[in-house]
Amino acid sequence: MNFSTIDYLIFGSYCALILGVGLFVSKGKKGEQKNAEDYFLASKSLPWWAIGASLIAANISAEQFIGMSGAGFASGLAVASYEWMAAITLIIVGKYFLPIFIKKDIYTIPEFVEKRYSTDLKTILAIFWIALFVFVNLSSVLYLGALALQGIMGVPLIYGVIGLALFAAAYSLYGGLSAVAWTDVIQVFFLVLGGLFTTYLALDALSDGNGWFQGFSQLMDEAPDRFHMILEDSNPEYNNLPGIWVLIGGLWVANLYYWGFNQYIIQRTLAAKSLKQAQKGIIFAAFLKLSLCPSLCTFNLG
Repeated sequence: MNFSTIDYLIFGSYCALILGVGLFVSKGKKGEQKNAEDYFLASKSLPWWAIGASLIAANISAEQFIGMSGAGFASGLAVASYEWMAAITLIIVGKYFLPIFIKKDIYTIPEFVEKRYSTDLKTILAIFWIALFVFVNLSSVLYLGALALQGIMGVPLIYGVIGLALFAAAYSLYGGLSAVAWTDVIQVFFLVLGGLFTTYLALDALSDGNGWFQGFSQLMDEAPDRFHMILEDSNPEYNNLPGIWVLIGGLWVANLYYWGFNQYIIQRTLAAKSLKQAQKGIIFAAFLKLSLCPSLCTFNLG
């Protein structure tokens, strides 16, 4: 794929926008020193819509777009059950978990574990999560992002990894959660817009330019089995998505952990102006989950 001058300009402008916003919101008042609450909880100033957007931006990244599209191609829309379950999980977290976390006035989940159990358990959990984030989450996101840059722009893989890491660090390390959350608002806007637009383009192309509705109808006619949400045990993908057990099995444990106790995710809600703002943000994130994730799967259903 060859990049034209306008493509480079758009890509560069987007990078400049994210970096500029991140550095701008990181600036404190002259002569004012930031404390831990300012850095880790954005001074507890985030409104509900910024919280909801930041939750989704934190959840959806390179591995989500690439992995979800690939899973949609392999198993159909059934893979979206993971994401639709997340919408219900978010409501549970907002109703039952958040009031406890905010009442305890905690900055991190390890801090909550220390208050509830012991310092030793807090230390073990913190070390485990740092290792998990560095060697699993962060490494996979950087690798897949760099892989996309290599395939689209021809950037060598190692330079892509280093470049993405430095770009993110340029504003997130300096500004803390405030910089991350407000740049997330911009990024989730383009994630939603891009997800819907690419789905439209794919369906329109499938119908040979006769519109997305015609393309969607054609897709349903040619691949009706890809629209089943509950897979039969005869389906080759049943081992990955075991029918009704996806909805009533142990996946709820993983969902509750990820959305309720994962520091990388729940930290956004702890930075809310109030409990009500945090809960509204959770609901907004659930709405975005229901709206966006089917388009990620539909793009590669056929």
